[in-house]
Amino acid sequence: MPRPVHFEIPAENPQRAIDFYTKVFGWTIKKWDGPMEYWMITTGKSPEPGIDGGIMPRHYPNQPCANTIGVENLDKSIESVLGNGGSMALPKMPVPGVGWLAYCKDTEGHIFGMMQNDPNAK
Repeated sequence: MPRPVHFEIPAENPQRAIDFYTKVFGWTIKKWDGPMEYWMITTGKSPEPGIDGGIMPRHYPNQPCANTIGVENLDKSIESVLGNGGSMALPKMPVPGVGWLAYCKDTEGHIFGMMQNDPNAK
């Protein structure tokens, strides 16, 4: 069953957000060694329940936080979203070395991501 595997916090000032979440919750936040500005958040240690996430620069005003759900087949999951009244927010794109990602909207207008693991994604 697909489950939330990641959350994203868009920030006008990423360093300010990093400072806030580090001080308030003690999260470990480190710059991602990838092709875009992104900071990986570790919220706890295994086997504690919970998910980790990321902070990224805000791309547009009022950009919401988004949860990403792990899926086996992104194309089939997109078809299911569209066939059940959802819509696309951002089309399928590679996250190099990680997998394939798309953002959709549910029937209530909430944005969520779906990620298919694929270390060969380019």
